[in-house]
Amino acid sequence: MIDIKLLQSDFDKVSAALTRKGVDQELLNNLKTLTSNSKAKRKEMEDLTADQNKLSREFGRYKKEGLDIAPLQATINDIKVSKQKLEDEVRVLEEEVTSIVLGIPNMPDDCVPNGADEDENVLLETIGEKPEFSFEPKEHWELGENDGTIDFVRGVKLSKSRFVAMRGQAAKMERALINYMLDFNGKRGFEEWYLPFMANSNSLQGTGQLPKFEDDLFKIEGEDLYLIPTAEVVLTNLYNDEIVPAEDLPMLLTSYTPCFRKEAGSAGRDTRGLIRLHQFDKVEMVAITKPEQSDEVFEKMIQCASDLLTSLGLPHQKVQLCTGDLGFSAATTVDLEVWLPGQNKYREISSISNTKEFQSRRAKIRFKEGKKNHLTHTLNGSALAVGRTLVAIMENYQNEDGTVSIPEVLKKYM
Repeated sequence: MIDIKLLQSDFDKVSAALTRKGVDQELLNNLKTLTSNSKAKRKEMEDLTADQNKLSREFGRYKKEGLDIAPLQATINDIKVSKQKLEDEVRVLEEEVTSIVLGIPNMPDDCVPNGADEDENVLLETIGEKPEFSFEPKEHWELGENDGTIDFVRGVKLSKSRFVAMRGQAAKMERALINYMLDFNGKRGFEEWYLPFMANSNSLQGTGQLPKFEDDLFKIEGEDLYLIPTAEVVLTNLYNDEIVPAEDLPMLLTSYTPCFRKEAGSAGRDTRGLIRLHQFDKVEMVAITKPEQSDEVFEKMIQCASDLLTSLGLPHQKVQLCTGDLGFSAATTVDLEVWLPGQNKYREISSISNTKEFQSRRAKIRFKEGKKNHLTHTLNGSALAVGRTLVAIMENYQNEDGTVSIPEVLKKYM
């Protein structure tokens, strides 16, 4: 959630930053007016409370001096009526402000380049050599269907489109990748958690999925529960409405969960294969830090995910997202894109984001330093999307006869 106090004190700066991310200027002007009106009426209400308290203290003197208290009581009653009216007005204004603010994205960092969409993202670095083949490399879905390890037909029969069933070596590699990724992250200092695969609306609001992206969530009928779209939700909200000890920061967390997304905006995209499913596995990294720690931790998380890909022998590149491709909660994001020979292109396999105070303000995650509480910074990133890693291994390690070799680091897990 953006900082309302900053909006009021430096509207031009906030407005300029959010305009870069596509927020409508008229909406921001309206928000500024609403917050100003709310602040003014709250000041009136506080002044009336002070007057009421002052007059209430006069009762004793009036009685002691034998004065008529009726006029004093009438004045106090009038103040109470006026104050109640102001309280109602302030409540309505603040509810309207909250409703608007919850739908406004985070401000992009100054380092984030301007751009309309993913075509204007900036390539930072390319890592690893693309494999060379003496044959035309196949796409993963063709490899999986040919050997029967990936069954899209039965996945659809069991559920609907964008679900898959895997068996044999594909299923084993999915499990092996999860274990390998968790072990890898653990060696980099990330503490492993096992968490619920469902979250309540308060948690999803805390990390920014609600209310704006409700259409992409699977809701549990009759319950205040949703299937999680990412472990970021449950890992971050472990500390929802808590004051964490300053000496515990930074906290580095990792977890495996399945993820569930309706993919509401992806009609017609990646309709074949494992790239875009309603249910997929992911190993997530989350960090909760002091503000001065988050930039360093951001780089540590990017490097962890990149090194993980390198250890698997997968060529990839780092890409700085522009304003038009930046996620709702992110202040800055670096994507890792893995090379897929079958598609002859790089595809996203991890997004590492620093949300700064945005999620902490929504989720009330604080730390105490001295006598004052401060908002933490939160960061999140995939390490990695398991299904897409399986895709990358199948396409990069494929053989001419249609078999797939196993990366050296996974052999003990298989």
